[in-house]
Amino acid sequence: MRNYWALLPAIAVCVVLALVYAVPTLVNPQLVSNVAGLFRRDDEAAPAPLTPKERRYRRLGAVTVLLAALVLVGFNVSLNREANGCYEAAKAWGADDSREYDDPCINQIMGAYFSSPDGKVLEDNPQPVAAYQLVRGSKPKYIRWVQNRPSYDEADLIVGAPFLCEGEVKFTENDEKVMIVADVTEPCPSRPQIGLVTIDLEKPLGDRLVVTVGDEPMRQVDYDMPSWGAVLKKLATGG
Repeated sequence: MRNYWALLPAIAVCVVLALVYAVPTLVNPQLVSNVAGLFRRDDEAAPAPLTPKERRYRRLGAVTVLLAALVLVGFNVSLNREANGCYEAAKAWGADDSREYDDPCINQIMGAYFSSPDGKVLEDNPQPVAAYQLVRGSKPKYIRWVQNRPSYDEADLIVGAPFLCEGEVKFTENDEKVMIVADVTEPCPSRPQIGLVTIDLEKPLGDRLVVTVGDEPMRQVDYDMPSWGAVLKKLATGG
């Protein structure tokens, strides 16, 4: 996985330079102009006093520099938040570490390309599915960043399965339970990639159980991408 935090030293230099220029300019544009005049040659005229209009323009320029520095920091934090969030989401769904991906949001966790979870189960001995995640009312934020992201506007559940098995996820429901299985003859092997399938129930889940083969309860995944505040706190404290 790409480590965007490696860019922080260069970004820190840019931020410091921006502050060195912008803060004194905001406080006293004339002082900055006079300091710049110290580097003039002796035969050059001394800098003239700034007009009110020039002072305003220089302060606006300083504000623009500060905003650009904030955008640079925010962009770097956003890249790390997305990459780490998708990686942790894939791990929460059971992805193994047999392969490392530069961009987990594109290569490691993705929406199913071909799936019909409400279709009929064809195999006599379908295989169990390990986990599900509730969607309605929460809408996990990491979903919006994954490749071929599944639509969860009307979804009740998301099911994650090893890549190439997600297309075989099927479900049935009645008044007591929702059963989710993989319509394959052999257990899906562990893989470093996870495919996501959305399930639209006919009625809200309520108190119904979510089970798999043999009425075994499924594990509920409650992972979501950390907030900006949590990422910034971790960055500031190193925790």
